[in-house]
Amino acid sequence: MIAVALIAGAAAFLHFREKPPEETRREDAARLMNELMSGKAQVGGPFTLTDQYGNSRSLGDFRGKFVLLYFGYAFCPDVCPTDLAAMAQAIRTLGKEGDKLLPVFVTLDPERDTQELLRNYVAAFHPRFVALRGTEDEVRRVATAYKVYFEKVKSPGSSAYLIDHMAFVFLLDRDGKYLAFFPPGTSAERMAVMVREVLAQGP
Repeated sequence: MIAVALIAGAAAFLHFREKPPEETRREDAARLMNELMSGKAQVGGPFTLTDQYGNSRSLGDFRGKFVLLYFGYAFCPDVCPTDLAAMAQAIRTLGKEGDKLLPVFVTLDPERDTQELLRNYVAAFHPRFVALRGTEDEVRRVATAYKVYFEKVKSPGSSAYLIDHMAFVFLLDRDGKYLAFFPPGTSAERMAVMVREVLAQGP
């Protein structure tokens, strides 16, 4: 019986070791998505990163403002610019109420997204955008806290790469606590309507 148990354990160990990386990544993505969708897991938390001007910024620095938080990268060909443009337009649509919102962009590609690049990139969407970056480990800790999965995907035979990532816009309250998320492709109009409802609930 001991021999059988050892054989079974070895087989399980080998199966774990030989699990394709793609399968492991899919499982990680599914786990984070399930945690976010369940509404039961804690989402977000304190963090400190560096902004586009080289200043250290923590979540506490944004206290008093509702935050629209997005994770992406400047070399993103389509999804990121579309969502960032929607965030900016939603703020404009809200008029004076939009002053209560702060758009924040966290890059998932600190290797290429330098401070200068981020400074120019987010300015093209809205002048009040705060862009944040950190080491790869720092960024991954923050992204994971918000249940955002991402991975670098290289083109075969090339050093070029894209970042495969979950694209959600997170709404945080004035204390930096997670309130809700908008799925990819949410229009500026829909975002503005939902944010206005939250603002109408009071300070």
